[in-house]
Order: sequence, then C-alpha cells, then structure tokens
Amino acid sequence: MKTTSPCFITRPPSFPRNWDALPPALRGRAARMRARARRASRALALLSVELGPVLRRLIDILAVGLGLLLVSPLLLVTALAIKLDSRGPVLFRQERLGQHGRPFQMLKLRTMRLGADAEKARLATRVPGAVDRVRFKLRVDPRTTRVGRVLRKYSIDELPQLWNVLRGDMTLVGPRPALWMEVAKYRARELRRLEVRPGLTCLWQVEGRSDLSFERQVSLDLEYIDRVTPRQELRILARTIPAVLTGRGAY
Repeated sequence: MKTTSPCFITRPPSFPRNWDALPPALRGRAARMRARARRASRALALLSVELGPVLRRLIDILAVGLGLLLVSPLLLVTALAIKLDSRGPVLFRQERLGQHGRPFQMLKLRTMRLGADAEKARLATRVPGAVDRVRFKLRVDPRTTRVGRVLRKYSIDELPQLWNVLRGDMTLVGPRPALWMEVAKYRARELRRLEVRPGLTCLWQVEGRSDLSFERQVSLDLEYIDRVTPRQELRILARTIPAVLTGRGAY
C-alpha cells in the first residue's frame, strides 16, 4: 500500500513577516484608530491646500480690520504732524507691481518734501552707493522731512498699507512690492518674487531690512516662497514687532 508524506501549508512569499506590516484591520482596535487618524490628517492637509487662499484672505481681513481700529488714533496724530511740518498731501501714492506683475496703487504716509521724485535721478548719479543694482536707497536722504525721518525709522509711514491688504492688493506676509522700474531690471531669478502676493512684512524685513544687500533680500524672498510654512509666517509677524520698535535697518 502506497503511503503519502504529510502535507504542510507553507507561508506564501508575499505574506508579511513583520507584525507591523499587517493591515491595521488585522492588528486590533488601536491600529485601526491610528489608521483612521492618519487618513483624517491627510484629508485635512488636502483640504487646507484647497482652502488655503480663502483662509489666508479671511485672516487678512480680520487681522487688518482690527489693526486699523487700533492704529486709527496714531494715524490721525501723524497726519496732523505731517501737515504742520511741510506742504503737501498726507498720503503718498505710488504704483507698485503685485502678484504676476499686476499694478496697484500702494499707500504710504508722505515722508518727503514735494518734488522729491524729480531729485532722485540726480542723487542716484551723485551719491556713491545710492543704487544697489536695481534698488535706490540712501541711509541719509536729504529729501526726507523732519517728521518723515521719525515715521521711516519706526515704519509708521507703512501703516496705510493695511488698506492695501484689506483691498486684496497685498497680504500680511510676503515679498515687499517693487517698483516697475526695478522689475524692468530683474533677472529670471528675481522675477520669482512676483509669484506670490506682496506682503506688509517679509523675511528680510525682520533679518536686517535695508541694511541687507539687494541680492540677500532676493535670497530671503525666494526662501520664503519655497520653504516657509504658515507656522513660520506667524513667527515672522511676531518678529516684525521688535524689528519695528528698534528701527534697525530702517531708513
């Protein structure tokens, strides 16, 4: 009589050898709950990507609305000081380029005497170091009024840009808006600054402001565009307060 050898069930090659490699459904209730949490986290991440611009706009409106209420007494006092100090309007309007090169009228409190723009070309050629490739900046600008020097030092002249944020021309954090004559000289790398909406403050504003070279400012703007997270944006906003109060690099 012919006998057969016992039959043993062998483990398929694809069967997981590690317990953690088993599907969560086979590893118990705790594993299933962790899997559900991971799926929910991924769903929220996808939702945040889709709703990111809407949430950002909502935060801009709420924050700026509160900010305008808080600084309105300061704006009134500053407007009176500007009128008493020199002739001319309180507000200074200047065309800047926003996201994708869209032009808009950026608002500032006037810090220079009338006719200052006409003197810019003369100063650019006569003052050494006045032009940093595309950027015109003087540490001591003779066109600035007495009140204007104080406003610039503590960035009070930038407060009307809260209205630009409320309008949607700008956002709270982003590369500072550039003049069209500056953008006309941009190289391909620098044009990337126009990929996002310009901001009221930015990474280089808290790292040294005008003390930084133009190339360094561009590098920090591109770092913001490529790497900065919403949590880091909150840190930039928080660091803006001491940067403004110290006045370092502001002129």
